[in-house]
Amino acid sequence: MKEKTARYALGRLWSRHRDRFCALLSLLPSLALIFVFVYLLIGWNTVIAFSKWHGLKSDLSFNGLKNFIELFHDERFQIGMRNMGVFALVFISGCIVLGFLLALLLDQGLKWESFFRNLYIYPLAISLVVTGVIWRWLFTPGSELTGWIGFNQLFDFVGLHFLKSGWHTSQSFGIVAVAIAATWQMSGYVMAMYLAAIRSIPVELKEAAVIDGASPYRYYLHIVIPLVRTTTVSAVVILGHIALRVFDLIAAMTGSGKGFITDVPAFYMWQTTFQGNRFNRGAAIALILLVLISGLVIPYIARTYSTSDEQGG
Repeated sequence: MKEKTARYALGRLWSRHRDRFCALLSLLPSLALIFVFVYLLIGWNTVIAFSKWHGLKSDLSFNGLKNFIELFHDERFQIGMRNMGVFALVFISGCIVLGFLLALLLDQGLKWESFFRNLYIYPLAISLVVTGVIWRWLFTPGSELTGWIGFNQLFDFVGLHFLKSGWHTSQSFGIVAVAIAATWQMSGYVMAMYLAAIRSIPVELKEAAVIDGASPYRYYLHIVIPLVRTTTVSAVVILGHIALRVFDLIAAMTGSGKGFITDVPAFYMWQTTFQGNRFNRGAAIALILLVLISGLVIPYIARTYSTSDEQGG
């Protein structure tokens, strides 16, 4: 009798929670892989970051904050952090402005809208390595003796000699040139985000603005821009995450550059770990980048979930 009762209870429990159990069972392999290859490796990296592991032979002896103190006194790391800040500022602002302007252009009901939309978003399909190779050639300055190359050749041909530059080889402009290449690749993605947000604005608002005599300029300034503010925040978080961990574009386009003019922490991390065998320093850089990215992404995720809960409630 007890066995029948227990079997009956298990049967009812199974029928009631069968969908949840099957969903959890199907997710277990992915959750296990995420735990091992993400969180477990983050923990292992943290252990190395606080260790004395310097060289091919592992040494996990606790070293306190010494690795981080030495890192922040390292001139190359300071230059890399400054370059990363300049890159992030130019890259994020450039993508936001250009992406929004492209979205406004497409929102005017162009005849070839589908063609231009695909054209603007096409660079996103190219890997950052390919982008780096292409823009490295475009930004190669050349000289009057050997012949101008890329943009300098174009400016020389049309007579705009004052626009010639050393581009990514320039001490003052190097990291900006890399940011321009990254902006070219990602502005189409931001354009798609803004275009979707603009198209989701109710038509009644635009009709009301037209009836009230608002010009297109005032409509976009006072109605569209405030309503796409959430999209702007999302774009800033996504682009900021890319800017903080930029590596492949730097590696393919310039490397650290002469005098570290285009160096960034992610590239320094790779060199000091896999070329210099300073695993504790490389892990420390990786941990700093993780903290910076988490400080950008986690508040955004928390705010998104709190807003959705409030709307759901």
